[in-house]
Amino acid sequence: MDAIDPLEQALHAARALVLADLAAREVAEAEVVSLVEASVTHRRWWVEQWPEGIEFVAGLVAQDVQDALLERYGRWPLCPVCGSGDPHALDVEPELGPDPHWVCAKAGVVVAPVGGLR
Repeated sequence: MDAIDPLEQALHAARALVLADLAAREVAEAEVVSLVEASVTHRRWWVEQWPEGIEFVAGLVAQDVQDALLERYGRWPLCPVCGSGDPHALDVEPELGPDPHWVCAKAGVVVAPVGGLR
């Protein structure tokens, strides 16, 4: 039995986490899933160039999808913490690091790990 390639494992995990968040917020339509696939393809190349970045893939895929959604559909995921004021999106923190989380920068709170939106 062949060992699972760590790069492929990281990419599959990132895809699954971001798809879980999209599904939790009911925006996992086919066009949106295509944005995830495009990011995973791009990040495969990125990690091949910089293997030390493998643990950053989930956060980067989440940010890529968030940026692509902003261009096409609007802010995502909207903050569930702030009940008043202008609707705003959560941010991924750290921007480039392991163990990424969705945070509300306005309230300064961690909402959920990437893959853990409800």
